[in-house]
Amino acid sequence: MLAASDPTLLQIHEKALLVVPDGMPLVWIGRLMGYGKAIGRVTGADLVDALCSHSLYTGQSHYFYGGKPGVAAEMARRLVEKFPGLKIAGVFSPPMRALGRGQATSDEIYSEIENIRISRPDFVWVGISSPKQEIWMDLATPLLGNGVCIGVGAAFDFQSGSVARAPKWMRDNGLEWLHRLSSEPKRLWKRYLLLAPLFIIRVVPDILFNVIRRLRGSSEFR
Repeated sequence: MLAASDPTLLQIHEKALLVVPDGMPLVWIGRLMGYGKAIGRVTGADLVDALCSHSLYTGQSHYFYGGKPGVAAEMARRLVEKFPGLKIAGVFSPPMRALGRGQATSDEIYSEIENIRISRPDFVWVGISSPKQEIWMDLATPLLGNGVCIGVGAAFDFQSGSVARAPKWMRDNGLEWLHRLSSEPKRLWKRYLLLAPLFIIRVVPDILFNVIRRLRGSSEFR
């Protein structure tokens, strides 16, 4: 929804190598749009587990950038405990600050990026909330010279244990948003109670158009 109203953020999304649906409602809408089972949910926390497990065989290393003080370090500790032999290139929890036009070019941020570049990680996991993490990755990627940046937001809190993740039955049935809203109502109420309905309003015409187009195509085929 932010990208729909911010051309700069939209451009960052379009430049990304991969954009995945991290919520079941996005998957349901994708299937209504005609993608079928080719589209599936990919959450940040699950992606971290999958790539950390795979990197035990490839020898690839990980850098964790984000979270509140101590969260990135605790996330790395728990992942090493879960995946013995996991290579950690470094961790850093940046201070809270605004990132945007004219704000993402300070010497402090460039110094942080340089430290990551020197460590030469294969994966840079970024968890500083959206859209700040997208802005940061857009700035950092050309300067790192190695590896790939992956924005995973709340995965830092889940992987570090600082925030409990929703039970599996809620995740499987598209209710993780409800669990997150009840856990952090002050921070997330606007996202789920205002932006989500606006998203539905914007996407319904596209869904109806695709359904009608498919029905017409099926009728003409018969």
